[in-house]
Amino acid sequence: MTSMTRTMHQGLPAARACHGRAAFKMEGMYEDALPHPPLPPAAPPGTLDADSLPATLARTMLAGFNRHYALFRYNAQQAKACFENAAWHTMRRLASERITFYDQRVREAVENLRSQFDTDNLADDTWAEVKQYYVLLLAGHQQPELAESFFNTVSTRLLHRQYFHNDFIFVRPAVSTEHLDATPPSFRVYYPGTSPWKQVLRQVIIDLGLACGYQDIESDLQQVVNAAPGLFGPDTYRGMDCQVHVLRSLFFRNKGAYLIGRIINDGEVQPFALPLLRDSRGHVFIDTVLHQHDHIEGLFNFSRAYFMVDMAVPSAYVRFLRTLMPTKPESELYTMLGLHKQGKTLFFRDLLQHLHESTDAFIIAPGIKGLVMGVFTLPSFPFVFKYIKDVRRKDITREYIEDRYQLVKNHDRAGRMADSWEYSDVPFPRNRLSPELLAELQQTAPSLLTDEGDRIIIRHLYIERRMTPLNLYLETASEAEREHAVNQYGMAIRNMVSANIFPGDMLYKNFGVTRQNRVVFYDYDEVVYLTECNFRKVPEPRTPEDEMASEPWYPVAPNDVFPEEFETFLLGNPRIRKPFLKYHAELLDPAWWQNQQKRIEAGILDDIFAYPRRLRFARDDNGAITPAAATGSLAG
Repeated sequence: MTSMTRTMHQGLPAARACHGRAAFKMEGMYEDALPHPPLPPAAPPGTLDADSLPATLARTMLAGFNRHYALFRYNAQQAKACFENAAWHTMRRLASERITFYDQRVREAVENLRSQFDTDNLADDTWAEVKQYYVLLLAGHQQPELAESFFNTVSTRLLHRQYFHNDFIFVRPAVSTEHLDATPPSFRVYYPGTSPWKQVLRQVIIDLGLACGYQDIESDLQQVVNAAPGLFGPDTYRGMDCQVHVLRSLFFRNKGAYLIGRIINDGEVQPFALPLLRDSRGHVFIDTVLHQHDHIEGLFNFSRAYFMVDMAVPSAYVRFLRTLMPTKPESELYTMLGLHKQGKTLFFRDLLQHLHESTDAFIIAPGIKGLVMGVFTLPSFPFVFKYIKDVRRKDITREYIEDRYQLVKNHDRAGRMADSWEYSDVPFPRNRLSPELLAELQQTAPSLLTDEGDRIIIRHLYIERRMTPLNLYLETASEAEREHAVNQYGMAIRNMVSANIFPGDMLYKNFGVTRQNRVVFYDYDEVVYLTECNFRKVPEPRTPEDEMASEPWYPVAPNDVFPEEFETFLLGNPRIRKPFLKYHAELLDPAWWQNQQKRIEAGILDDIFAYPRRLRFARDDNGAITPAAATGSLAG
């Protein structure tokens, strides 16, 4: 054993469980985690007085953002400790709580500004100077793009919409994040030279600094090398520039931690990711190696929960990820890193730019019209715009529907529920709305519209990735495509159930098919927690009259669900019925649903993988790599 190899072995923790470690205060409140930061120092000398009212307003606003981002990073640091302690329920709680951080800090900032300054009566020139001084304060800031979005959110709570232009808010970014990075840089660099790839990867694992023992790191590393010979094979060509880059922070989500890296070789960028999981004894193991572009993108799919990542300079992480997924817009990458407000900002800029560069009209989205939601789209732009109708053909309130969407936003979406961005007061050029769409909006949601002549303002919208409605897909699918889609439909329901979500309305029109041919749910007005439902078997009829009755002869409570009835309204088409019963017949059995409820109530969190199960390394019951896997075979 060489001295280098010996040192690397010494750097790896012994295989031991760490469930009992008290690495952090699991129940600590975020409000007490960090002190309120002082006001940022005055900006360098310029044309504005550092002691002026605009300067003080700007420093107060930036202090609010700095507090927000400090808590955001603390959340990610707690996620690392959760992984090390296998504290999965706390991990979920952290992920849910973090989503509300931004709005909490914005409310604090707005209340602080209103209490200290007469913000309702400030002159226009004052507000313009606030922005100018804020820009000066961002010189040298590590999250300037996020701070600009925070400024926008706070300002729009204080100002009338007539001020929503670049003199007063950041319609366009003022501070560039190009080449911005932390010290040390956001990623580690390894130069493999002629060293075996296994040796290089061992050092990568050591540098993660996890306070957990590994199950059998040598077997896992060998399996990584075997499973990706194009990257780590012994005969792989290594150019003069060959190097490995690995982001310093792990990406935490649910029960997994993901190492994200790339190999630069002869000018080419080759992505890879290593999912790290824990076994029943608390030991860490590498579940697989992902090195295909579609598998890397699958980790960042819009239907999955946000990652928790400790980033000093988030723009550097996004820039790194764009080299792995060049077709993924920055708006979606910021969102998947938990910075969904920045994602919204970038998305809206993308929309404005696209409208400037295109000429097609917004139209009513294809498919069956919803009972409570209206949907429209721009054919040249891959998103849909959803609004709540004024007159709904279901007895539910607008507030209840908004609450259901917020429930999904705060919950683990299990890879099967589309993420949505919520917007207020969105302007649309009147001449870009098709006559049919404009008439539909005026008929179904007049309370949401403000007509400003050349613009129509929609007061409230949800925006989601566009998918092909499953009912339309099934109409034209081949037999093989239909079987795959029906299997995916059942898997979507199973995955949501594992996350304690019952979709309510399970009709095919409420599900969509993605570009990767995955089925995702997107209609949330009837979503409830699975544990709130009462799954029942349909009672046997007492008389022939009961059997022929058009309405149930037995009492039905609002939360009662009869899975046997799914067959009636879902499986009338024999071409759909056959594959459904082949893969998911147990979904028609109340006992299956009741058993899932018991698992959830017992605190069992099922594993939901963001990559195909066939890619997982095969292991025996004790978690050891099986002989088949050790020679490079993948789990089926």
